[in-house]
Parts: sequence; C-alpha cells; structure tokens
Amino acid sequence: MILFFSPKNDSDPQRLSEALSARFKQPVFIERRSEVSKNFVCDVWKMDHSLPREELVYLRQELQRFRKIDLIQISSFLNNGALFCFDMDSTLIQEEVIDELARYAGVYEEVAHVTKEAMEGNLNFQEALQKRCSYLKDLPVSVFDELYFKLHPNHGVPELFQGLKNKNVKTAVFSGGFTDILERFKQEYSIDEIRANYLDRAEDKLLGTVSGTVVDKNIKRDSLLELQSRFQLEKENIVAVGDGANDQLMLEASGIGIGFHAKEGLKVNISNWIDFASMDVLLYLFAE
Repeated sequence: MILFFSPKNDSDPQRLSEALSARFKQPVFIERRSEVSKNFVCDVWKMDHSLPREELVYLRQELQRFRKIDLIQISSFLNNGALFCFDMDSTLIQEEVIDELARYAGVYEEVAHVTKEAMEGNLNFQEALQKRCSYLKDLPVSVFDELYFKLHPNHGVPELFQGLKNKNVKTAVFSGGFTDILERFKQEYSIDEIRANYLDRAEDKLLGTVSGTVVDKNIKRDSLLELQSRFQLEKENIVAVGDGANDQLMLEASGIGIGFHAKEGLKVNISNWIDFASMDVLLYLFAE
C-alpha cells in the first residue's frame, strides 16, 4: 500500500484519486486516515501489489507538480510492538553538531574543508571524524550545556516521540555525533538506546580525540540488528530513519527504511523518503 502525506490546508483527495486513476488506467480509491499529525493528513491507496522504485519516483515527481505531497510504500501497518531507529544530526535535529562546535572554537572553515574531503571520497568516515575532532582541542566540556539548548528539533519530532511513547514503542538513536549531546536528548525524549562517539577530555577540556568504537554506517546497522535480536522483533516491525549515505545500511536492515529530508547520496539508493512533511507523519505507519 502507499501512504500519501499532504499539508492539512492543501490536501485534495479527489484530485489525488483522479491523478492515480489516470496514471494507472483503472479506478483508484483512496481512504483518508484518522488525523494523528498536527499539520499533515494521510491518504492510503491499498493495492494488491508493490510498485518498483522507478514508478514510485515518477509518481512522486508527477504529484509534486501540483502540491507538496510525500509518499511512502509499505507492505503492512505496524502494531505497537515496534522499534524505531534514528540518525541524529539533520534528521532529528536541524543542525550538524560538529559544525556548531567548530563555530564555538572558531575553526568552522577548517572543519568544513575536512567534511568536503570526506564527501569527495578522499577520507573515510573514521579518518574524517578524527581529523575534525582534532580542531576541537581545548574546548571546555561545558560547551555542550550551552550548545544543547541552541539545537532545534526538526518539525514534528517532539510529537512523534510522545506518540511512540504512548504506544510503548522502543526507540533508539545512532549518531556519528557525540555522547554529550545524545545523553541529554535521551533524557529529554525518553529514548531507550543511544549509540554515539565519545570525545576524550581531561581537566574539563576536550583533548581533540575520540576513543572507543566509532559509530559509522556499519555500527548503525549492527546496532539495529542487535536491538532487533534483544527485543525479539520481526524485521517488518522495525523502522529506520536517516538523511545521509551513512544511514543507508541501517535503512536496508529495517522493515521500513525512510529518508527524512534526505541528501541525494541517500535518495538514489532508497525508495521511501519525506521531503516536506513533519516527522510526526510516521505515526500514520501504525494500524488504527
């Protein structure tokens, strides 16, 4: 089935049904779901087969010519016994924490240059992380207290976590960022599990190094599989959400992998992503 997400003040289910009927040359009936998102509605097309990625991409492009519509294809709705795994930076929050730390340290351009090197394939994730963190040497650890309250959750994130908590859903965040931020986020939103990188410190100052296992794309996937085993869940009851190429393995290991405001490097390898809707539309994934 396909879920269509439209802004509440700009949704037209009849026109959507007509557009789908014209495209597939058969009557297409859609159902409006009960509202669970503050600003977005959900219409469902219950079909007896799945569409290939190429068709989903074409359909998305055609529908977006008229209004800001997102779509996700799923095989079945979730029940309450589920696990949601998220990336952090640019997924749950609008910022990239290492960039914000670099601004505090006055080394943003240097860190951005390393990021560019990594994106061009000249450095792997672990090398790039170590190199960027070296520029953070001597920052006071107290910077995290100040920074955390300047971070902005993406639209719908607080509502999503409250909804998941009400359904007793397990939640996890796997981040290439830092434990100092993730521990605060875990407490604020009652997250069950986190994985992030630890910045070494001494005498309340950062040493510019990272110790322990670096959370990269492989660790994100392995962490999801570990929790799947621990919570004894079927793959179809696991949702993974991220924005970048380093989230792809995690999304592939889940039953429903979703790019959220995803970068092109991820989009070209996945079928489901959200460009416009707020994060709380993910509550529409559950059976009513």
